[in-house]
Amino acid sequence: MDIRLLNRNENPPMDLLILADPSREIVADYLRRGECYIAEMEKQIIGVYVLLPTRPETVELVNVAVAEKIHGRGIGKRLVMHAIETARGKGYKTIEIGTGNSSMGQLALYQKCGFRMTGIDIDFFVKHYREEIFENGIQCKDMVRLSQEL
Repeated sequence: MDIRLLNRNENPPMDLLILADPSREIVADYLRRGECYIAEMEKQIIGVYVLLPTRPETVELVNVAVAEKIHGRGIGKRLVMHAIETARGKGYKTIEIGTGNSSMGQLALYQKCGFRMTGIDIDFFVKHYREEIFENGIQCKDMVRLSQEL
């Protein structure tokens, strides 16, 4: 598997990006402001993440997604670790990530990759998304924030 920065002349893999964030408007906004990285295997895009500068020396890892047919193979972890190393290489001091309160697998993954919980944005998904989001039988209402020092 190779992970690389999406070229300016390439279209972002919206099918994957929408898996991690169902709002096309929000995805389009952070694609304009951030850098999109893709994972490829046998010339097929199988994963994606976006690094979004937020404050001086701080970057947010947004929209980590892996093609559903290959979940459970460690690709998500490789994407997160690549993002951490990329952020460190660009001189950032802190990397942040947020996920829904109902995203049990993602919360475990991010902690395994060294992130620590730092806060909760109450009703984030209720305020910023038109339709209700459910996952793991739980309504996704709150954004759980995590970060790590680089």
